[in-house]
Amino acid sequence: MTRFEAFLDTFFNVAVMQRYLPDIVAGFFVTCGIAVLVVVSGLALGLLLAVLRSYRIGWINFLIIIFVDLLRALPPLVLILILYFGLPNLGLTLSGYVVLWLVLSLVLAAFAEEIFWAGILSVNSGQRLAARSTGLGFLQTMVYVILPQAVRLTIAPLTNRTIAITKNTALGMVIGVGELLNQATTAQSFAGNATPLMMATIAYLILFVPVVYAGRWIETRYAWRRA
Repeated sequence: MTRFEAFLDTFFNVAVMQRYLPDIVAGFFVTCGIAVLVVVSGLALGLLLAVLRSYRIGWINFLIIIFVDLLRALPPLVLILILYFGLPNLGLTLSGYVVLWLVLSLVLAAFAEEIFWAGILSVNSGQRLAARSTGLGFLQTMVYVILPQAVRLTIAPLTNRTIAITKNTALGMVIGVGELLNQATTAQSFAGNATPLMMATIAYLILFVPVVYAGRWIETRYAWRRA
């Protein structure tokens, strides 16, 4: 067997592919489901926190800043292990799927809040004053004037951060969530072959490459027009 044939047998073994393809596909859809839930809930919560922070109520801002700093500082794996293995001692047991979704959503919300907040601050204050002078309330000004401009400025960093955090769905393997990497490593251990890991790599590319290009398209589509 040549080195090239050995490479193909190790990473692209057809028999192994056929045997474990259903498991990889199942893990792929679990990863997709968690990723979608994390993105929707994380971005929504981050935007809500940024809007609340814009009211500049002292104690609310203090709590938001503490929440954001803690979630940005702690590794997601530590939070996952604490919730999954620690909460049962308090009488609250959550499934691995729920723990993974909850932790990644909160982490994404923390980063998203800072990104949205930076976008809100970048909008010229004169536009806020002009909107209020027309009779718009604070929330109306945020919704109709400030946020449409701020969100445009946040698309690129939000896309990058969202991809980085949703890839952490792979951490679900440590608490038994049947996501993509968990299925691939289990199949690899049974097969004694790295083909399932290569299949997982291809699946991750199928999942995240379109997200990257979608973010780039959105950024271009809604970019500010140059004079």
